[in-house]
Amino acid sequence: MQEPQQYLAVLILLGIAIAFAGGNLLVSVILGRWFGKRTAGSSAVKDTPYECGMLPEGEGSSRMSVKFYLVAMLFILFDIEVVFLYPWAVIYKDMLSGHAALILGSMLSFLGILFVGYIYALRKKAFDWKN
Repeated sequence: MQEPQQYLAVLILLGIAIAFAGGNLLVSVILGRWFGKRTAGSSAVKDTPYECGMLPEGEGSSRMSVKFYLVAMLFILFDIEVVFLYPWAVIYKDMLSGHAALILGSMLSFLGILFVGYIYALRKKAFDWKN
């Protein structure tokens, strides 16, 4: 059975973390009210976002097309293949003497599945930016 004294350090750390978070929130509220009273109220000029000394134009965030995210995910998918190809290329020469057919067959099957996925993405026009 665990002794409660072993958990004392964890409880103290938890208490410090909660006190720190609560203290930051409290200080933020107090300073916000104090500085809010000292300034001359809110105006449209004060409420505009500041960006490099230039007035903001348009919306802050524009909506991105789903195609952008689809192409990004496909890029990640096809980029990950390098993670699998590099170690294979490093050990290929060492394994060639004993397991040549196994290592070549496994890599060809991996590339074949990847190629089928690429053809599928092309047929579905996933790489077409126009639509």
